[in-house]
Amino acid sequence: MKRIFFIIIAVVLLLSGCDGKKDSAASAGTDEKTYEFNYAVFFPATHLQAQTAESWAREVEKRSDGRIKITMFHGGTLSNATQTYEAVVSGIADLGMSVFAYTRGRFPLLEGLDLPLGYPDGKTATRVANDILKKHTLAELCDVHVLYLHAHGPGILASKKPVNTVADMAGMKIRATGLSAKIVSALGGTPVSMGQGDTYEALQKGVVDATFCPVETLKGWKQGEVIDYVVDTRAIGYTTAMFAVMNKDKWDALPEDLQGIITEVSEEWIDKHGEAWDAIDEEGEAFVRDLGKTFVDLSPAEEDTLVKAMEGIYEEFVQTTEAQGLPGEAFLQDLQALLNK
Repeated sequence: MKRIFFIIIAVVLLLSGCDGKKDSAASAGTDEKTYEFNYAVFFPATHLQAQTAESWAREVEKRSDGRIKITMFHGGTLSNATQTYEAVVSGIADLGMSVFAYTRGRFPLLEGLDLPLGYPDGKTATRVANDILKKHTLAELCDVHVLYLHAHGPGILASKKPVNTVADMAGMKIRATGLSAKIVSALGGTPVSMGQGDTYEALQKGVVDATFCPVETLKGWKQGEVIDYVVDTRAIGYTTAMFAVMNKDKWDALPEDLQGIITEVSEEWIDKHGEAWDAIDEEGEAFVRDLGKTFVDLSPAEEDTLVKAMEGIYEEFVQTTEAQGLPGEAFLQDLQALLNK
């Protein structure tokens, strides 16, 4: 009987050991699960920012040893640029990159990032955008997981007419949309709203006298061919903030180690996007200089006049956000403090 008893115990232990190995294998199998995501990026595939987003995806795949697979959909092929954020919220897109300002009113505090605060370059604008998120917990982003933000270099004035003072801008018809339209009005000009695709012909035919834009646009859209002056208005340099976000449920379903990899790569890619903006701005400036166009530097006194003219825009932002119970004043002050660094 004792011998039979010990045989039974041995069999039980053996079976338990096998079960234990099966459990370990199952756990290992779970750890090795592949997570497949689609990524909606509004930039066309040829744009440097689209290529930078794709390099982020490839790096995530590499560091995850292939446990994460990301399929890119550039140029609005998965989601229209104006609908990308909501596409991520709903799960149509697992990841998405687009522009906050494309859905006016949806991100009232974050619209403050685009204010004409004097951004000197894209890398600074991008760093400020991400640093402000660390200081403020924003309810308007609570329905997604934010990977990172990025923002283009300062908007400048590209003109067919000579501009040496702020007064020279009064009465000019200037292509501008959204926030930049408010800038034009504050400077005494007449804002004319139109897409970038229509601006070349409008400048060429005199429908508008000038355009507010990042300098990279002068090459990317060839607008440098139909302007004569590039006016350095970086004292009130505005930007356009953009997001890279992930569906919240898809993020929450990831194991912690994969979340850590994505977070790590995203932190590294903040500067890469900022540097990419600066690189294409440099290309745009070189393109216009090669065309022999005139670059105008405003005097310090004129720059002070520019900045003073923007005060009404700042006040409007604070009043609008505070009326909604949002800390617009604190947000603006933090932005200015970050820029002053």
